[in-house]
Amino acid sequence: MPRPVIAVVYDFGSVAPADIVDRLEPLGDVVLAVCRSAHTEDIAPLLADLAPVVAVGGDSAPAFDEAAVRLAAHRPDAVLTFSERRLATTAELAERLGLPYHDADTVRLLTDKYEQRRRLRERGVDPVRTGLLRTPRDWAPAVAAVGLPAVLKPVRGEGSRSTHPVWDADTGAALAAELLTGPDAEDALVLEEYLAGVDRAPFGDHVSVESAVVDGRVTHWAVTGKFPLAPPFREVGHYWPAPLADAERAAVLDLAGRAVEALGLRTGITHTEVKLTARGPRLIEVNGRLGGFQSGLGRLAGGLDPVALAGRLALGGPAPETWASQERVVYARAVPAPTEGGLLTGVHGVADALAAPGLDGYETRVRPGTRLAPGVGTAELAVLWGTADDHAAMLAALDQALDALAYTFTDAPDAPDASDTRTVRARDLAGHGPLTHLDR
Repeated sequence: MPRPVIAVVYDFGSVAPADIVDRLEPLGDVVLAVCRSAHTEDIAPLLADLAPVVAVGGDSAPAFDEAAVRLAAHRPDAVLTFSERRLATTAELAERLGLPYHDADTVRLLTDKYEQRRRLRERGVDPVRTGLLRTPRDWAPAVAAVGLPAVLKPVRGEGSRSTHPVWDADTGAALAAELLTGPDAEDALVLEEYLAGVDRAPFGDHVSVESAVVDGRVTHWAVTGKFPLAPPFREVGHYWPAPLADAERAAVLDLAGRAVEALGLRTGITHTEVKLTARGPRLIEVNGRLGGFQSGLGRLAGGLDPVALAGRLALGGPAPETWASQERVVYARAVPAPTEGGLLTGVHGVADALAAPGLDGYETRVRPGTRLAPGVGTAELAVLWGTADDHAAMLAALDQALDALAYTFTDAPDAPDASDTRTVRARDLAGHGPLTHLDR
């Protein structure tokens, strides 16, 4: 009997290409439908070495038609993606190949933050106020509808790109004008009600729910805890399990399940972000793909494999019958890049960091000699991976590691002198102090 064939639409996303092929290979033969981007051009030789490659030459109907014909020659039994920016591409290819995936309307709700909020309000899931801005003139009606404080973000985006808190109307108007008319102008922005989280220090005030959808039925398989955000809204890490009381966890799961159902998802993996507020859990957003770092957490925890689960669902397999392992705490703590950017010239203390109890690995995301552009989006210099007996042991190990690590940057375009350089502790890049000593 021939092995199933799994077509993965590939671009930058939540799972590295080698992990995708390695984790899906036991299920069937993998074909990579590679979308044209700076990222895929940089790693084209690696992709070609990992699996057969079919090029997706653009975002037009003729490009999708041509790619679908090439993919059809491989006789795929399933199609999926781990890339937020390629959900629509995957839907187009799935339709042409006659394979299950999100339909076009569902993809629109998953990728358009304004439309998603509107659907969730209409279905009575979460009443967060929003306003749409296509030009700077839309600022006044948007802020009148939403109020302040608020959050301004792109209608379509990932990784907290161009996402800012807005505390006063004048600053918000200027920021909206800059984002809509600057050299890297956004097509549209959404202004949404600011959700104030309850202080959970040393933990974050938000979690994510990882779910599987089969024939429209939602099954949850993990609740992921978060560390406190680095300003303004940058993720700095994730861990299993989230430290929630039973009643709060039940409320979080109920909200996530109703949100996924309201968006009309029929199949696949979802990653739903939830804010923990004084009035109970509130929706941040629903994503129609595997969340970031889930693959690595699954590898550390053992048992349920999130990437393989996504593959099995795409092949028409059943929902998971067990949760991700809760026996130990597993974590991925990022060292965020500085928002001001700069040339990374030195990394210090890696060996000392790795001496922390339970720390399993230091993953380099940015190599010395790389110039980082300024920005408020989520970007990592490195990731610390580890396991611990409990949350307290996790925090203690990370305190030791983050105290040991430091990074040197320069703002000068040429060889700098001492006045051009700055060395920053890993802890300070996250914008908060020792995890075990934050006020609770």
